[in-house]
Amino acid sequence: MVVSSPPRHKTTDFEIANRQFDLAADAMGLDDQIRTLLKKPFRELKVSVPIRLDNGSTRVFLGYRVQHNGARGPFKGGLRFHPDVDLDEVRALAALMTWKTALLHVPFGGGKGGVNCSHKELSLAEKERLTRKFIGRISIILGPNRDIPAPDVGTDAQTMAWIMDSYGRKSGYTPACVTGKPLELGGSVGRDSATGRSTFLVLEEAGKAFGVDPGASTSVIQGFGNAGRWAAHFIHATGAKVLAVSGSKGGLYDPQGLDIPALVEHVRTKHLLDFPQGKKVTNKELLALPCDFLIPAALGGVLHEETARAVNAKFVIEAANAPTTPRADEVFEERGIIVAPDILANAGGVTVSYFEWVQNLQQFFWDADQVDRELRKKLKASWDAVYATHRDKGVALRRAAFMIAIDRVARAEGMRGLE
Repeated sequence: MVVSSPPRHKTTDFEIANRQFDLAADAMGLDDQIRTLLKKPFRELKVSVPIRLDNGSTRVFLGYRVQHNGARGPFKGGLRFHPDVDLDEVRALAALMTWKTALLHVPFGGGKGGVNCSHKELSLAEKERLTRKFIGRISIILGPNRDIPAPDVGTDAQTMAWIMDSYGRKSGYTPACVTGKPLELGGSVGRDSATGRSTFLVLEEAGKAFGVDPGASTSVIQGFGNAGRWAAHFIHATGAKVLAVSGSKGGLYDPQGLDIPALVEHVRTKHLLDFPQGKKVTNKELLALPCDFLIPAALGGVLHEETARAVNAKFVIEAANAPTTPRADEVFEERGIIVAPDILANAGGVTVSYFEWVQNLQQFFWDADQVDRELRKKLKASWDAVYATHRDKGVALRRAAFMIAIDRVARAEGMRGLE
């Protein structure tokens, strides 16, 4: 029997998340008692997840679910399958979900979960067994009015379908227990593209606010998973150029712009680096390419002090969760590079998850136009609030976003009261 264990991190993800919180709280003059309350996770659950592999051996994985703050509604957050998953990472991402849902004014709190595994090495049957066993071990804290998982790195609509089925075996037909499901099981149109769409919408707003024409711009995207592909799709559709994209093993660069529709079709069946167009570049080289918009759309922490000094973009639009360290933020401020923070730019996913949850509760479904219209309305209102705070308070966009979110959660906690 083999027990998987999470790797050690050089930096503490939760400390980074709390550093961003503290900077905003300092600017607000937040009371020390409410500050302590808002930083502490409500609940943390760690479980062992043993499954039988296809070869007959047994392997024990470690799984986590952290519920950070539920003052504004049930906990909401993705479930990731990745070898870097550990309690510290999940804590940090759960906290970011608290601030993201508050900023977008959707009635959820922040949660996050994950299993420490190499999902690409698991067969489909092994992944199903892992999902069902994990959900069975944490189901006591889940539910449509308690905690609602969604897809994240290494999970997808099929994973969410298994979660819905596993939860429903005890609770009956409960589609609102999870979002990001297939359409046939109560999923929402527009959910698959939502994170990439919100990234593009924030890119448009940032460009217009700071004097760059989005339709004549150039972009570089690190990560060509769901968020990166959809962001590239929406950018390319305007006539703007996507100069480079990358996967985990490197990327492709063409100063004349990549053929994004052909590349998207190519990666359905083949490796990105086998695409015939473009020069091969490393992920580190990609971050330093000259462009208007740099879009980190992979894992967290890729923009640290060293890489931030090499960035050659006017804007960083964060499609990934926590791609920028606090020290990199300082470097970007020193260099005049505008950063649109993750809790705004990638919030399309949780926003359309909210729409899916509403549709499941009502059993009345929206068409694509309504989903797109409501998403644009939410993103535009949130961008306007962040930009106004940035302008009026003289703070960076990230700090402005955190200030708005923290204020909303603090008000909710205050109105609920403490015994």
